[in-house]
Amino acid sequence: MQLKSYQSKRKYDPILPGSEDWPVVQISRNRKEFIQEVSEAAISRIKELTRNKTALIEELETTLYKEKARIKENPWKVDPDDDYSFWSKVKAQLVDLSQKRNKDQEEVDELLERIVLRYATEVAGNFNPSSYRFARAVATFGFSRLLNAARLKKFGAFWRNELTLNDKIHINGEVEKLRAMAKKGTIVIVPTHSSNLDSILIGWVIYTLGLPPVIYGAGLNLFNISLIAYFMNSLGAYKVDRRKKNVIYLETLKAYSALALKKGCQSLFFPGGTRSRSGKLEKDLKLGLLGTAVEAQRINIQEDGDKAEKIFIVPVSLNYHFVLEAPSLIRQYLERKGQERYYVENDEFSSSYKILTFLFKFFTKGSDISVSIGEPMDVMGNPVDDDGYSLDPKNRRIDIKDYFISQNKVTINKQREEEYTRMLAGKITQQYSKIARVFSSHLVAFCAFEILAKRNKRLDFFSLLRLPDEDLIIQFPEFKNTCKLIREKIFERVEQEKMTVANHMLEDLDSVIEHGLHNLGMYHAKRPLIKTDDGNITTMDINLLYFYRNRLDGYGLEKYI
Repeated sequence: MQLKSYQSKRKYDPILPGSEDWPVVQISRNRKEFIQEVSEAAISRIKELTRNKTALIEELETTLYKEKARIKENPWKVDPDDDYSFWSKVKAQLVDLSQKRNKDQEEVDELLERIVLRYATEVAGNFNPSSYRFARAVATFGFSRLLNAARLKKFGAFWRNELTLNDKIHINGEVEKLRAMAKKGTIVIVPTHSSNLDSILIGWVIYTLGLPPVIYGAGLNLFNISLIAYFMNSLGAYKVDRRKKNVIYLETLKAYSALALKKGCQSLFFPGGTRSRSGKLEKDLKLGLLGTAVEAQRINIQEDGDKAEKIFIVPVSLNYHFVLEAPSLIRQYLERKGQERYYVENDEFSSSYKILTFLFKFFTKGSDISVSIGEPMDVMGNPVDDDGYSLDPKNRRIDIKDYFISQNKVTINKQREEEYTRMLAGKITQQYSKIARVFSSHLVAFCAFEILAKRNKRLDFFSLLRLPDEDLIIQFPEFKNTCKLIREKIFERVEQEKMTVANHMLEDLDSVIEHGLHNLGMYHAKRPLIKTDDGNITTMDINLLYFYRNRLDGYGLEKYI
């Protein structure tokens, strides 16, 4: 069979060569004014939600309660030094307000403004073109040299130029169309998320494809790690603190994203909200930041009418043979699934040293990465043609302005926009399933786990994960036949354009199996799949096997085993 996907190994010319033309530079140069705009927009959103003074005070009290709990139960070193004192002053002011019979609206507003401004300042990125270029050069040079040293197994090869990151990271899919849409409007890239490496990887991809720098929605926890924090700060990431669940913070975060999009900043965030703990492709996306794209598009139409800048959503699938953090991620997932009330979020990326160690071992092992670019679409999830026009199911051009019109004018309707956001999320997850590249490692993990599951179908899920070692042996002929069958079913779905496979999946079956066994979980101390001395298949860690099996979850393949 022939692969239809386009694969790029070239470095593209920048779409906007001069940094003075980058929208992210404009908002960074006017950072103070932009933060003030964000604060004003957030306050307006919060007041619309609370409606009256009493409700607003209750929201302030809820925010205080949650923040004090965060400081006590889950502090991070990246938190500001005055965190405790700031919220203590908020508490004192709220206590003072509660003792007043006639609560002063001006005093309530002033307290809200102080909290929102603090949040907006914390969230805001600080993009610097020179730092960006330096970080980009360091990452490209360092990773490329590391790749040469690792692949050629010689320290002296560190300085050679035979191999580049293009030999390691394969970009495929709708590359040209993505670049075309970036010239016609504002791009919002929405990747899958499985590793802390994702942010660095997608940053390199954006640079390679010649796209203008984007604003990142990066988890604040990443800034605990000095190496990643340096690159994130240099790339102008805005910070997302997932510990903060209060309405005031969330509305401030949404206001930041919506306003940046309105100003034409190319944007990137992980709509799954966090790394996939189970190893599955994301199905239930977080709608908060995603909804800001719909909101920004409506604002553009309100202000500029038929000349409104268009916002394009581009799903991206990041595909690895193995994920460094898989042991801790699957442990957290199973603890949740097993009704454990508490779990500790901890992973192998706890220090810069461990990241560098991982990178060297990763390159030494020779495992490839694939980045799959999906079809660009509008904020309603409609496909777009090469000129950026939205298309209906019959491929007829449509005007997205019509989605926002009521009684012959563009109107604000939050409930309507929430429904549009849900529609968009559904289209994104459909694309994830289509563009996620199936690797040999995914195939062998899926087949092995499903053989064990069908063999022990009377056991419940957690009993299956506690099988003794002697019950985890799979005869190689059975394993090979299952791999053959499932690969055929995958190829059928590829022909139907429902799935995508890596080039190595087209090799002869024995080569595919050996490739999968070699690459699957190669960095882990306990390998998810190994061959026994007598040539059969077993697992050293069935939990990890389940994690990698889940990459093929949702395609209905298990019914064939």
